[in-house]
Amino acid sequence: MIPRRLTNRLIHLLTHYPAVGLLGPRQVGKTTLALEIARQRPSVYLDLESVADRRRLEDSEQYFTDHEDELVILDEVHRFPEIFQTLRGVIDRGRRREKKTGRFLLLGSAAIDLLKQSGETLAGRISYLELAPFDALEVPTDSLDKLWVRGGFPSSFLAEDDALSLKWRVDFIRTYLEREIPQFGPRIPAETLRRFWTMLAHNQTEILNAANLARGLGVNGKTIANYLDLLVDLLLVRRLPPWHRNEGKRLVKSPKVYVRDSGIAHALLGLKNKEDLLGHSVAGQTWETLVIETLIATAPEGTEASFYRTSTGAEIDLVLTLPNRRLWAIEVKRSSAPKLEKGFYSACADLKPHKQFVVYSGTERFSLGQKTEAIGLVALATELQSVK
Repeated sequence: MIPRRLTNRLIHLLTHYPAVGLLGPRQVGKTTLALEIARQRPSVYLDLESVADRRRLEDSEQYFTDHEDELVILDEVHRFPEIFQTLRGVIDRGRRREKKTGRFLLLGSAAIDLLKQSGETLAGRISYLELAPFDALEVPTDSLDKLWVRGGFPSSFLAEDDALSLKWRVDFIRTYLEREIPQFGPRIPAETLRRFWTMLAHNQTEILNAANLARGLGVNGKTIANYLDLLVDLLLVRRLPPWHRNEGKRLVKSPKVYVRDSGIAHALLGLKNKEDLLGHSVAGQTWETLVIETLIATAPEGTEASFYRTSTGAEIDLVLTLPNRRLWAIEVKRSSAPKLEKGFYSACADLKPHKQFVVYSGTERFSLGQKTEAIGLVALATELQSVK
């Protein structure tokens, strides 16, 4: 098993909060991580998709009272929204008996549903973490290309070969379309949503053009917004907002949108292996996706991520506003000999970032002039992780 970087953070939060919500798409490893935590302390695990486990909670207050000295892990908790009101009362009574922390670990694969349901009743009693697929700091450094091609879902990344990895991802996509997504909202034709998801994969890291997507699917703009909201809520798509604090410039106002896991994007596009990927125009874009997802995952808590683009072409792929309010400007290039365009330097002149980087596919670190360094992904993610 590949150790998850989030483990220590999760343990830390359990020692300071009565409840912790662990969010992430299905099959990303939430249950595996939770059971690893459970082996270190008295715990009980309930899968709320299981009829038998749900029966145990018919008198949930009594059940939680019987297990008040254990960590209660509730998997797929968003399937059982009525439990949150009970949790509030149980937590508050426990606090009065000095049982203040480490009571509940809630696992969910729909971010908005879980945040809304728990936030309404557990404010001040719960903290949240997001478990994403493997990133570049969680796999061996010589496996970055494998991570790029297969993506970071454990079963895909660790598959015996590319064919088995692709089959797992194809099945994952089908399961989400036919089984998972219909449980989260109004019925959406699976084939329509597949086409939409595939269109996003074709347009990785590009500015959202809802009108073009609507024309391509034969629907209206509101329907596109609903589809996008759903995939974002399920943590399968990222909507990266534009930088908006420079009022003296005409800035792009639409977000960038991309499929968060590069391997899922490749499966949607029918790319079987690295050779297929290198011959496809999306290669540079999905490499950028891997870089951005890794850097966002390893950034200090409270970091804000955006991109910068003006109507005149000044552009930065990723702007990180760190908790100390310092800016890092990051451009992404797949090339082993990266070259920067004038637009990056113009954008940096606008924002005056504290640090300027170009992430490329090599490992050597060197200056490109004008306060900009070329750096490998692992090195930059490591440096970002160490920021206090």
